[in-house]
Amino acid sequence: MAEEVVLRFDEVTFEYQYKKPTLDEASFSVRKGAKITLMGQNGAGKSTLFNLIKGDLKPKEGKISIASGATVGTANQTVAREDFDLTVEQYFAKAFEVVPPNLASRISKVMDAVNFTIPTDRRVGDLSGGQQARLLLAFALIQNPDILLLDEPTNNLDKEGIDHLITFLIMYDKTVIVISHDADFLNCFTEGVIYLDVFTHKIETYVGDYYTVVEEISKRVEREQMKNAQLEKQIRDRKEKVNFFANKGGKMRKLAKKLRDETEELEENKVDVRREDRTIRNFIIPAQDINGEIVAIKSVKIIKNHEPVTKEVNKVLRKRNRLIISGPNGVGKSTLLRSLVSDKHEGAEILPGVRVGYYSQDFATLKFDQTVFDSLKEAMLDGTDIQDMRSIAAGFLITGELMGHTVGELSEGQKGLLSFARLVLMQPGLLILDEPTNHINFRHIPVIAEAINEYEGAIVLVSHMPEFVREIKINDDLDLGKL
Repeated sequence: MAEEVVLRFDEVTFEYQYKKPTLDEASFSVRKGAKITLMGQNGAGKSTLFNLIKGDLKPKEGKISIASGATVGTANQTVAREDFDLTVEQYFAKAFEVVPPNLASRISKVMDAVNFTIPTDRRVGDLSGGQQARLLLAFALIQNPDILLLDEPTNNLDKEGIDHLITFLIMYDKTVIVISHDADFLNCFTEGVIYLDVFTHKIETYVGDYYTVVEEISKRVEREQMKNAQLEKQIRDRKEKVNFFANKGGKMRKLAKKLRDETEELEENKVDVRREDRTIRNFIIPAQDINGEIVAIKSVKIIKNHEPVTKEVNKVLRKRNRLIISGPNGVGKSTLLRSLVSDKHEGAEILPGVRVGYYSQDFATLKFDQTVFDSLKEAMLDGTDIQDMRSIAAGFLITGELMGHTVGELSEGQKGLLSFARLVLMQPGLLILDEPTNHINFRHIPVIAEAINEYEGAIVLVSHMPEFVREIKINDDLDLGKL
């Protein structure tokens, strides 16, 4: 008996108004119960493909078929800002056109599935990043979808949360399609890859676990490059002969035409080799020239049993000092960082005159209605040349064509790179980094780790990515879970 197909794209073409195509005659199918990874460079159209599956966008050409009666649920990357003022219960109610009478018991069931306990009258905006990540997954599950779409589900999750999610997905008997840059996470449960190419706008499908597929793609690119190198040599040889014979008379000109036709055929036979993800350029974050105790933390508020508790600490950071703040989801890490940035932390003091560079996991420092150009310009110090600003932005793959777009139109990965470009332009004396690898393509992470490690100012860091933290020389740590 043939396996039932739950989702099919048949030569689907999609493009945004006034933009180049995002998908060009994309065709693939997903069988019922499959666990699939959706891969592609930043801006390749992964989130667009999700929106096409959900029906929020319509294809320009081609057909999208979903099995009769099958439903689609999505766990987005981030909670929408307009939902921050809702209670947890009100947020879940948004999943239904008609709110079911047993909403409370359904909430309890899905919260248990994602290993999350919290009063349902809590304000969504007051939850930590890791708590919001679990809430987003639970929101998708409460709809009991036949096709579950997960967009960067491990962002902000601690190790316990990621392990629980992997276990859940392995046991989940319905179809799952995941966008993630967490290779180890993907390799644990996915059994195939849909690859979107940002340059050709085509889709390729592969069978196998994540690492096997990545290796297969790499070998294919290598084969294609070798084939093209051989063809290039033949083409050069033919062109030299064409140029030689074209200057002769009679039959030699006919031979030149024949060789010219053969050269054109060889060029058509060249494989359109996929240009692999471009990696951002190596960069430095210049540090403000400032001395003394850049930041002193004397007390912190942590969350225990959903209530704030003040604890005494003694942490002082000068130049080249790096403090990592750790602890389980919901203990108060991001809250501590936000309070430092807002200068409203009674138990901490930042040296007057210090420029603070803040990377927020929810991009709270970015104005979504501002153009990319204006966002970069806003971060510039007086005297910085516009050309220098453009050059710095280009190093983060923020090219001229993106400058006129609003920040809100960027993909989450592009927002992350924009945030780093702004830090370079700011030249801060203190870096406060809240999950700086979230949404970032794995190819860029070693470059970012090196830049942070070379930074001469003080750093306060929260990160749930151990391999990233290992690349940075940490001087001190503060585990809020042990206070």
